[in-house]
Amino acid sequence: MATYKKTGSKAKKSQDNIEEKSTTAEVFNTLDETASKSEQWVIKNQKIILISLAAIVVFILGYLAYLKYVDGPKEKDAANELAFPKAYFEDAISNTVAADSLFTLALNGADGKFGFVDIAKEYSGTKAANLANYYAGISYLKLKNYKEAIDYLEDFSSDDELLGPIAKGAIGDAFADINQPEDALDYYLEAAKLKDNNFSSPLFLFKAGNTALELGKNSKALDIFNTIKNDYPLSDEAKDINIYINKATFASEN
Repeated sequence: MATYKKTGSKAKKSQDNIEEKSTTAEVFNTLDETASKSEQWVIKNQKIILISLAAIVVFILGYLAYLKYVDGPKEKDAANELAFPKAYFEDAISNTVAADSLFTLALNGADGKFGFVDIAKEYSGTKAANLANYYAGISYLKLKNYKEAIDYLEDFSSDDELLGPIAKGAIGDAFADINQPEDALDYYLEAAKLKDNNFSSPLFLFKAGNTALELGKNSKALDIFNTIKNDYPLSDEAKDINIYINKATFASEN
């Protein structure tokens, strides 16, 4: 039987080894060159690098010092100041007698103590100042100073389940009282969507529905009232909602 000898396999393997070694050498040479260039760049720019690192360290230390020695005490002072006008505000909310005077004291302060307006200005950026914006906005709304109410309430922000929606809804009330129902409708809808719950959502949807009816947006009002009925059936607003659904339906057909 004829047999065939395999020739050239060792030579090919040897050639492959040479090529692999050559490729590996090239890779290491490239890495050496890259490392060398990096070292040269670092050496050349070490002064700038050290200055940059020092600046970062100084910034971090400065920020930590600010939080400890400036921001922290400022927050504490602002919270202490807020207690004085807040007491007048709570009295005004719970009492109908001399309520306007109490709201005015809460806004402007008395006996050398800050009111909400001063706290919002002097302690800007603190949590207490943010709350002062809310209280000032509600106080101005109660005093029928609608422009000021809108300005302060728009400066207030909160992730709270109720405070955020109530602030937005109060802006809607202010616009409604100055006969700007289009703006009122927008804020009522925004307030209803801000935090989905069984209190603020149906409350401001109900206001939005009635405002839509006032504007002649009857189909929109019908959709809003149906949303209250379907999504918030246990809410106070849902108790007589069929009356408003029928009203909006009738208005839509005529």
